[in-house]
Amino acid sequence: MTARDRGSDALRDLLTPEAVRRRAHRMLDIGLTGDLPHFIVVPARLEDAVALVLRETRAAYPDLKVPPHSRWRHFELDGRDFWREIQATVPALSGDERARSRFDLAVISVLLDAGAGDRWRFRDGPGGQSYARSEGLAVASLRLFAAGGFSSDDGKPLRADAAGLAAIDAAALGRAFQTDADNPLTGLASRADLLNRLGKALRDHAGDTARPALLFDGLRRRAGGDGLPAREILLAVLDLCNGIWPNGLTLDGVALGDVGRHPALEGDDAAAGLMPFHKLSQWLSYSLVEPLEEAGIAVTALDQLTGLAEYRNGGLFMDTGVLLPRDPDLPARPLRPDDEAVVEWRALTVALLDRLAEGVRTALNRDSVSLPLAAILQGGTWAAGRRLAGELRGGLPPLTIDSDGTVF
Repeated sequence: MTARDRGSDALRDLLTPEAVRRRAHRMLDIGLTGDLPHFIVVPARLEDAVALVLRETRAAYPDLKVPPHSRWRHFELDGRDFWREIQATVPALSGDERARSRFDLAVISVLLDAGAGDRWRFRDGPGGQSYARSEGLAVASLRLFAAGGFSSDDGKPLRADAAGLAAIDAAALGRAFQTDADNPLTGLASRADLLNRLGKALRDHAGDTARPALLFDGLRRRAGGDGLPAREILLAVLDLCNGIWPNGLTLDGVALGDVGRHPALEGDDAAAGLMPFHKLSQWLSYSLVEPLEEAGIAVTALDQLTGLAEYRNGGLFMDTGVLLPRDPDLPARPLRPDDEAVVEWRALTVALLDRLAEGVRTALNRDSVSLPLAAILQGGTWAAGRRLAGELRGGLPPLTIDSDGTVF
């Protein structure tokens, strides 16, 4: 094996959930010694974060039957299930084709789910309810999907395909998402570009009619008699999507996607200094579990996936004092997603979510099977982080990040 081959193997290892978790915990270990440049870790305050998550979980799910954190939760609003309402209008959509439609929707909606900004709203029909942030993006993407906005076949609206995605531009997306000068959506052009890039990736796979749902058929083939390990979902998602991120990292011809750099992660191979996250890809992987299980494919070992390195979970740890910025001016300083301080914050968030999960399970007398990390995120960390952000900053993240609409 040549040095280049060894380097490529080290880079490809970054395209696994194991690498995300392993490197995040390396960052936390360094933080616990006090040797990180941007954040001080205060482990004693983790009890406060655990207590807050427990209160949030018990209030939202008093029976402790917590569903997994996924995009489908954002289609369940105001006592309604928006997706089920739409599906009911197409009775012929059944079996595997229903699963394919759900895959198409989940992929598109998750890719459009990066932070919307604090001003944008989506009104669901004349005189309808107004939704913001993730819920607004979910409903807006669902309505555009149901209208056939991602399909090149007028007779089959509840689908997406390469040609339909290639035809999307920022103007069309802006109209569908009701954007204007008074209702701006962060990263609108980047979102449209991301869908175009997905369309190209699908076309390269199987032509103009190729759908995101090819993931479903591929995963069904991977599933064995004991089910489908969750990591296989992420590997399939990364294989399809890792080349589409406009600001994703590519080294030695390997498209790495959502991977940052941090000098604390020393090493002697091509992956030295690199911290993988794959936040949107893991969010998508969680969101594909329910369509797979509805199709009769059991998903196993859900905790192979990691916590999500995004600003609600990260905000939970900053706002409870688990993470303290060394520079008191850091929260007000404009930062890019690839800035070293942001990479450090995100890595610490992933590792701390594992530790917090242990505390939550101990308090509830549960294990990783009866209360997987996906349920703790839902129960949970994301809602607690949002609540604190609302109380402390009107919903804004704890750091000022110039998002391109494809990471956070």
